[in-house]
Order: sequence, then C-alpha cells, then structure tokens
Amino acid sequence: MSFLVSLLVLSALIFFHELGHYMAARRMGVKVEVFSIGFGKKVASFHKWGNEWRLALIPLGGYVKMKGQDDSDPTKKSYDSDSYNVKTPLQKMFILFAGPLANFVLAFFLYFIIALGGPNILSPVIGQIVKDSPAFTAGLETNDTIRSINGTAITKWEEMAEIIEHADGTLNFEVERAGYIHFIAVAPKITQTTNMFNEVIEKKMIGIGSAGVTHKLSLGLEETLSYATNQTIHASTLIFTGLKKLLFGEVPANELGGVISIVKLTSDATDAGWMSVLFFAALISVNLGVLNLLPIPALDGGHIMFNLYEFLFRREVNEEIMVKLTIAGWVILIGLMGLGLYNDINRLIG
Repeated sequence: MSFLVSLLVLSALIFFHELGHYMAARRMGVKVEVFSIGFGKKVASFHKWGNEWRLALIPLGGYVKMKGQDDSDPTKKSYDSDSYNVKTPLQKMFILFAGPLANFVLAFFLYFIIALGGPNILSPVIGQIVKDSPAFTAGLETNDTIRSINGTAITKWEEMAEIIEHADGTLNFEVERAGYIHFIAVAPKITQTTNMFNEVIEKKMIGIGSAGVTHKLSLGLEETLSYATNQTIHASTLIFTGLKKLLFGEVPANELGGVISIVKLTSDATDAGWMSVLFFAALISVNLGVLNLLPIPALDGGHIMFNLYEFLFRREVNEEIMVKLTIAGWVILIGLMGLGLYNDINRLIG
C-alpha cells in the first residue's frame, strides 16, 4: 500500500510538472508530439489533441517531447512554424520555466488544502529539560505550558523558540502548571547545537525540548493564503540552501537521498495520515521545481541558460559545445541518481 501511494504521489507530481510545459508549449503554438509519464518501454498510450499520451515502464520521471527538441541529440532540429526551434528565446524560456512553476503552484495548492483542514502544530508544552541548563536552574518543569514571554502571547512552539533565539537579556515566562499560573525569569545562553543539515552551530537556548503535544490551527481565508504562501517560500528556501551546502561541501555527500528515501518517507507519511502525505507531497513538489531550475544541461535550468545566452548575445550556443555540455549534464544527473541510490542502500544495510 505504501509503495503504491509513493508511486501515485511521484507520478502526480511529475504529471503536473510536464503539464506546465505542455500548456505553455501549446500556448506558444508549439506542437507537442509526446507527453510521457516515466521513461523506458511504453506500457500504454493513446492519441488525443494531436499528440501521444504515454505511460512508460520506469515511473521515475517524465517528459514532454516538442517538435524540434530532442535532449538525446540537440543537433536534431525542425524549423517548421509549429516547431520549438523557431520560437524566440523568451518564448522558449517561458515554456521551460512553466514546468517548475507548475510544481510551485501545486505545492501552494497542497499547502492551502492543509491549511483549510487545520494543520497540526507543536504546542508550547515542555518535555525534556537539560540538567543545569537555564530552564533547569530557573525552575521550569516538564509538562509546563508556556502562555506568554515578556507579555507576548505564545500559542506555538516555534514562536517561543524564535523569541528565545533572539533574546536580549532575561525573559519573563508566564507558565501554566497543574492549573496554576507561575511567572519565571529565564536567561538564555549561547549553546552549541546542530541544525537540520547536521552542522554544528551556536545559538541562544534555555535547554528544553518539546513534549510532542500538538493542536490544530484554525485559520481564516487570509491566514490560509498566508500560510500556503509562507510554507511554499520556506520549503523553496530550505531546498536551495540544502543544495548550496551540498555543492560547496558544507553538507557531506552521504546525506543525499534517492528514490528509496522518497518511498520510505512517503510510507512514513502515509502511516501518519493523509494530511502528512499532502505535506510531504508539497515538499517534494517544491523539490522538483527547484532541482529542475539548476543550470545543468538536460534539465530545464540548463535549457533556460542556453536561451538566456542566445537572448543576451543574439546568437545560439555553438552546436558542438551544446552537445558536449548536454552529455556532461546527463553524466552529472546519472551520477547524482547513482549516489542517492548508493546512500539509500547503505542506510538500509547499515
């Protein structure tokens, strides 16, 4: 069941990405020859609206084959009026960017649905307290609920964490404990910890962990739109930052995951409920959008780079150079996929 859900999620995200390219190409008057979900041997297909709709054996990607465009051989071109090659660089960039844009729009829509259903968030209830930490010394206790800090109402754990991190001096906590209200002064101190990228960082902390208590957010329409927008931007920023750290060696290469990791995480999300599946699908959708914008030939970002060059210098990229860069792009992609799979297998057997 979990594997089937993973397959459906991946296929849906790929479909929307390629649908973005498809709709933009049709809008620009480019003939689409094939719309395929998956690679390899054709499993099923039908013809509609002047093109072939195809389901292929390996559901780990997809593509829209436009007239005059062939990633496997960039020298194959057509100069008919409905060909991709006769369009202006700006028109081609619009078609190329439409795929990643579709992923960002889909992520926004999924976050919007999550917000309508009431997302589960961590409540400001204290779980673990580190011995001899500022919280321990001040007298905070497990199961204390933080109601306010310096007069600012606290309803979410992340609100409390942000205030602590940016604190300037002692903080006055309003705490609910066993039905009674207590006021406790706590002085955060700079402490070494690790972030989500497993980097050692220093930030102000008081030495507490969450009790894992959650509650549903009830949001109005404006707040729902704001939640969906902020989550989409946050996910995009997070993925861009992770990629930058990976490329510059700030995060070890063994942190890279592949399709097995995606299947496992989707399985875990399925076990946690459909709201978690939607949240994970939104994150993967943003991931697809960001990855496809990387300036690697064979990806949308690489083609955008070629067309940007043509737009700026009023000439196409040298054909020989384009072929070599495209081959290099495929080598990089296959290498990254292989590394992700290798890391996944190591995690399974480790």
